Amino acid sequence: MNSKHIPVLLSLATAISLSSKAMAADAPKIDFPAASPACTLKQRVGLTDIEIVYSRPSVKERAVFGGMVPYGKVWRTGANQATKVTFSTNVKLNGKEVPAGTYALMTIPNKDEWTVIVNKGPEGWSPYKYDEKQDLVRFAVKPVEMPKSMETFTIEFNDIRDESSKLNLVWDKTKVPIDLTVEYADKLTKQIQEVMASNDEKKPYFQAANFYYNHGKDMNDAKKWVEEALKEREAHYIVFLKAEILEKLGDKEGAVQAAKRSKELAEKANDNGYIKLNEALINKLQ
Repeated sequence: MNSKHIPVLLSLATAISLSSKAMAADAPKIDFPAASPACTLKQRVGLTDIEIVYSRPSVKERAVFGGMVPYGKVWRTGANQATKVTFSTNVKLNGKEVPAGTYALMTIPNKDEWTVIVNKGPEGWSPYKYDEKQDLVRFAVKPVEMPKSMETFTIEFNDIRDESSKLNLVWDKTKVPIDLTVEYADKLTKQIQEVMASNDEKKPYFQAANFYYNHGKDMNDAKKWVEEALKEREAHYIVFLKAEILEKLGDKEGAVQAAKRSKELAEKANDNGYIKLNEALINKLQ
């Protein structure tokens, strides 16, 4: 071959290669839906942020527990990789301490009792690399039979309170309820004390007094703050809180007077709920 033809052949080969790559890049693609779609669930309970990442298989007319998901074996609690859960603060699951962090949430289903597993291993996201030695906690939960079937596996938060929630695993006719409790009162008390001791002009007097009343904290502080809140606005619900605080402090006469004033304001606001609350408190104290 004549040497002068080599550059031409190389250029032709390069052009063909680039053309092939361009054709491959432009080739049509099919984006099939996932058999078990991925889901990210985020929920704040009290002052704790919780994130759960899992995949959601569906029944599709199959036998689920004891069938597709065998009894007595570790289940990834979803599809694909094991379910991943992240807590921003320390929590308790069914009374078991779980420090802040990211974990694999696995289960062992059985007909009458499930074992819930929080696993901390770095390979824990894969059910095929599950290492029991990396289990942080295990606890038993009684499954609940539901009257109606849930087609797609669902993890949900229900009955959310300041310090607790139900974390439910639901699929087909089975619900596995997990009690979740979070650190809240001590942390918020510290925050309230810091804010109230600061030089901030705008302070959450009503919210702070309400929290102290509901959590059995210092009622003298609660009284001081509710009175500051009333200087800003004499609302019937704030006056009612004052009545409740005075009752806890043993000042029945002051509590009755506050309740009567709260009732007057509630009548003007046409708030029947607070009218009844005040009447009940007055009748209780007189």
